[in-house]
Amino acid sequence: MADEPISELDLFFPRPTRELGMVISGSLSKGLEVKLASNAPVEEMAVGRYITIEGAKLKFFGMITDVVLDNTNPQIEKTPPDVEDDFLREVHIGASVFGRIHVAPMLVLDKSADQPRPVKTIPGHFSKVRLATEEDVNMVFGQEDEQHFHIGEPLDMADVQVNLDLQRMVERSVGVFGKSGTGKSFLTRLLLAGVIQRNAAVSLIFDMHNEYGWEGQSEGRTKVKGLKQLFGNHRVAIFTLDEESTKRRQVRPDYVVVLDWSDIQPEDLETLRDTLDLSDNMLAAAYTLRRSWGRGWIKQLLNADKGEMDALVEGSTLNRSSLDALSRRLERLTRFDFIRDSWKGDSAQSIIEYLDRGLNVVLEFGRYGNSLEAYILVANYLTRRIHQMYIERVESALGDKAKEPPQLMIVIEEAHKFLDPQIARQTIFGTIARELRKYNVTLLIVDQRPSGIDEEVMSQIGTRVTALLDNERDINAVLTGVSGASALREVLARLDTKQQALIMGHAVPMPVVIQTRTYDADFYAAMGFRDSAELKASRPERVNLLRGEVEKGID
Repeated sequence: MADEPISELDLFFPRPTRELGMVISGSLSKGLEVKLASNAPVEEMAVGRYITIEGAKLKFFGMITDVVLDNTNPQIEKTPPDVEDDFLREVHIGASVFGRIHVAPMLVLDKSADQPRPVKTIPGHFSKVRLATEEDVNMVFGQEDEQHFHIGEPLDMADVQVNLDLQRMVERSVGVFGKSGTGKSFLTRLLLAGVIQRNAAVSLIFDMHNEYGWEGQSEGRTKVKGLKQLFGNHRVAIFTLDEESTKRRQVRPDYVVVLDWSDIQPEDLETLRDTLDLSDNMLAAAYTLRRSWGRGWIKQLLNADKGEMDALVEGSTLNRSSLDALSRRLERLTRFDFIRDSWKGDSAQSIIEYLDRGLNVVLEFGRYGNSLEAYILVANYLTRRIHQMYIERVESALGDKAKEPPQLMIVIEEAHKFLDPQIARQTIFGTIARELRKYNVTLLIVDQRPSGIDEEVMSQIGTRVTALLDNERDINAVLTGVSGASALREVLARLDTKQQALIMGHAVPMPVVIQTRTYDADFYAAMGFRDSAELKASRPERVNLLRGEVEKGID
């Protein structure tokens, strides 16, 4: 067997120990201060790296959250010594000047216990601090199995896996955050692939930019496989609002989604308040019209002539200017071909039928993905209907788990448009986020502006997967309600722009910075995907009795 390559750390620290230094001060709430040994180079102490601390009786597992240069004599800062002499330099390093790291203790490692325990105390003075070994990290994040999914590796530990507990992840809502260009779509695709492969839940994905179904694109404009290519027709179905666009991309949709004008109700317009510039008076008028005219109120309003409008206002509380303004705003929806008159189908019911069969549904928006109005309208309407069906079915099951519908995870992008503080309490998405899986429905929200999401909703997000954020308000929003948030701020602000993320919450035992898995051929193979050449080679020869020929690779 070839010798294992020697890393830079091996040159400084022997593998069995890799001792960094010792604890000199700190507290449970603010973290520990560790003085580095003279042979522990400050430049190797990366924020986000894992360490262990040997206490008198306990072994602690923690994360480096800050790196500091310190000294024993402040005068050195003003009159630094001559370091041209190598001997004098070595005398000063470790004696009068030294490195210091700030460590956040996260867990107590106990081999006698089934899993690490939350930290409730701290090690004493002069406890030895070492780099965490692969065995330590594996003890914390477990092994990949039917419930745990490999999402990435800790920084500088390429051979160690960080595994998410998918069952715990789907129990509560999930958030994927990061500034534009940091790979949120790839992170989301990784999570969804794990959920589908492990059957942790069925997913309804509102695919705004046609990235998740059959094929997507990387930042370098190279094509990557979508979920249907990875898992096939028996696991993923593609619905579309724009059949022409889907077929133009050489994708065969399983179902074309259509809405009837009577499907759209004032509750759906609540989420379009900002997008359509709807005032409180306009929304009040919408509710009044629905009470007066019934479900077909929008089409009746759009077709009403001046006389009908005058008659409607006369003797009622309706304001004519608000009514005219509402009509003009709703006129903008007539450009959407997927809204039709007197359509007899039921798109929401069709989605439910696919979900019941264990099929994950990707709803592509085609050319309508460029319209925030179309995305918000359709996502809100379908989710409102599906959620109502789930409530009825869960309540009719009377606690019988076998009769309940499957766990459903609804994926939405531009989440702050649905969960803005002004409307989150009225929208179906705000309701789902607050219910904590009461009716077997949770959210996976994808957003680059978490500060635009209602604080109460953010507090209910169980697992947060966060790529680089550089806006102070967004960082504060992501860390709301997180223990040790001040220490994690530095970690979050120093992530690379690509393929790095901070994961915290329900699905992991402690906050973890990872180098995410690469979404490539190796990942496809791990998901069980085989290309057409492999499939053809693996299929047995079969005789065509009609033609008397031997055929290969017949489906």
